[in-house]
Amino acid sequence: MSAPMLTPWGERLDRDAPLPEYPRPQLVREGWTNLNGVWSYAITRFQASDPLDVADPVAAPTVWDGEIVVPFSPEMPLSGVGRALGAAETLWYRRAFTLPQRAADERVLLHFGAVDQSCRVAVDGVEVGGHTGGYLPFTIDVTAALAGGDQHELTLAVRDVTDAAWLARGKQSSRRGGIWYTPQSGIWQTVWLEVVPRVAVDALVLTPDLADGAVEITVGSVHGADAAAHVEISAEGAVVATATVPVGRAARVALPVPVRPWSPADPFLYDVAVTLGDDAVRSYVGLRSFSVGVDDRGYPRLLLNGAPYLPVGLLDQGYWPDGGYTAPSDAALEYDIRLAQRLGYTMLRKHIKVEPLRWYHHCDRLGMLVWQDAVNGGTRYRPSIITAPVFGAPSLDDTRHARFGRADAVGRERFEVELIEMVEHLRSVPSLSLWVPFNEGWGQFDAARIAVLLRHLDPTRPTDHASGWHDQDAGDLRSLHVYFRPVRVPRGSDRRVLAVTEYGGYSLAVPQHTWTRKVFGYRRYRSRTALLRAIERLHDREIAPAIARGLAATVYTQLTDVEDEVNGMVTYDRRFVKVDELAVRAMNDRLRQAASTRAAVREEHA
Repeated sequence: MSAPMLTPWGERLDRDAPLPEYPRPQLVREGWTNLNGVWSYAITRFQASDPLDVADPVAAPTVWDGEIVVPFSPEMPLSGVGRALGAAETLWYRRAFTLPQRAADERVLLHFGAVDQSCRVAVDGVEVGGHTGGYLPFTIDVTAALAGGDQHELTLAVRDVTDAAWLARGKQSSRRGGIWYTPQSGIWQTVWLEVVPRVAVDALVLTPDLADGAVEITVGSVHGADAAAHVEISAEGAVVATATVPVGRAARVALPVPVRPWSPADPFLYDVAVTLGDDAVRSYVGLRSFSVGVDDRGYPRLLLNGAPYLPVGLLDQGYWPDGGYTAPSDAALEYDIRLAQRLGYTMLRKHIKVEPLRWYHHCDRLGMLVWQDAVNGGTRYRPSIITAPVFGAPSLDDTRHARFGRADAVGRERFEVELIEMVEHLRSVPSLSLWVPFNEGWGQFDAARIAVLLRHLDPTRPTDHASGWHDQDAGDLRSLHVYFRPVRVPRGSDRRVLAVTEYGGYSLAVPQHTWTRKVFGYRRYRSRTALLRAIERLHDREIAPAIARGLAATVYTQLTDVEDEVNGMVTYDRRFVKVDELAVRAMNDRLRQAASTRAAVREEHA
């Protein structure tokens, strides 16, 4: 790779205060401390046979290699490091921090948005906890470890084996290239501190019930088991409902009718304020429902708020050339969503990644549906399992775990634990409309059982149990990936919703805007005009007729270029949109017109 490719936001990065926004819009509390910025780092050798082993954080090195800008991984340009972490190494972090004055009974919570893959944490020389799973947040109560005075020291030891074990790794690969991307490690989301009362709102679950015009609210509190919280729900600044909610038990709060539904066309959000003792937090909720039904011709359809809705979507990897997993700014996150909207798309399939909560917040307030992938793990994948089906191959039984890279029972168990944690983490996101546990056989196992698990965990959203291939006749979608053959509605009956969940991938390499000299794409074009014509022809000749014959959702590949891949609507650096925005929007409007004559007559389930 030549000189680092920077986005416009990366060029303007403030090293001392990157990503300064409050990182958890779904549960906002005043009085917090952002720990992003310049830390010390070091990389040392570490030999261990167990991929979960991590060095003792109390035994930090005495000599440090230099400075790193958190929350950017050391492999990424914006970190200021430019060095990869090996599977037999430890990445060390250290920084000092100052606590605000606090009462004797207040707690100090240390929050990590995400650390890839495993870590152990120490404060003032005392180990306080750790975490495994590179895509989910964790919180540590560090109160007992704090030494006297206002100045304190935070140390992390991180280990990342990428694909040398069964741990969740997403599209990171030690052999990057094509659809597999550069590995990265360590802290990649915001680190922050809160001082909270002993009895505080530690969790908040908001579940809308559009049919009854109500919100089900569950307040979680580690130390407030016998307490009750006061809840106020507001619309456009006016309080419309109040309630007293017992901690740990779901309570329904009715809203005055008519309620205002949330949708991409009208992403209206009710504000929620919760007070528990001396603690006060703010949140929001959108009144909407996601389900499946049958239209007047017997075609299964996805329903939004009880009516047929055609999600016209883009595959969204969420990668940045300068920050990797980490967007260089909050405005950059918003840019991607707004670009998709300008192009006429109403859904983003978040592909093999869990984003920071601010990304979901932007989708909520701007009106962008989200299909959420789980992050794959497992050992090395066989081309016969993950690649051959793109050219046509039968679905294989995924209860034969070894062929899918899932022979290790501990790895399968860990995937289910992280799947459950992901659902709990994101269940209150209004825009999230569908779960995708497996993609193209990558680490897939027992997908039919996993679909049942997801239905039990979250009966309010449908599931695409096996996106692409190796269908196990389960879940709510019959999910197809089509790249090297025409898009056609398959023959035969299926009770499930038919969706083409990846297709297209048409490519244009834009000079001065490619990440490498070697580029990857399924069909390559030499000009912006030729690319647009090909995309329009694909949709007008294949996708729109398929919608009229029962196709119920589309996901075009993809929103942005990523590393070798040059099949995005915009270049990797977000500086050049490859298509005419108005023309693509009109094309997507024609898809909606093809679906507009179908009316649902029976709703089956969420």
